[in-house]
Amino acid sequence: MEAIVANFRRGKHTYKPRQFLLVVDGLTREQAKKLVGKKVIYSCPGKRKKVIVGEIKRLHGNKATLLAHFEKGLPGQALGTKVKIET
Repeated sequence: MEAIVANFRRGKHTYKPRQFLLVVDGLTREQAKKLVGKKVIYSCPGKRKKVIVGEIKRLHGNKATLLAHFEKGLPGQALGTKVKIET
């Protein structure tokens, strides 16, 4: 299953560089609850083919947006790109 990296989790004055909001099209809130605890994989484009792994921690809001914590922060180029959710 694929998701799109929507944004950092942020507040008015701060942002959390390891926490990202993910959006999956056509997903209901009940289906999203089943994805909590699953792995999320982001593979960096380029020569080095670096892989950054994260985990879905909880839901965000009422529209099945997922909050994922990554082992390292994702680069800014990751916003709007696809990540893979291992089900």
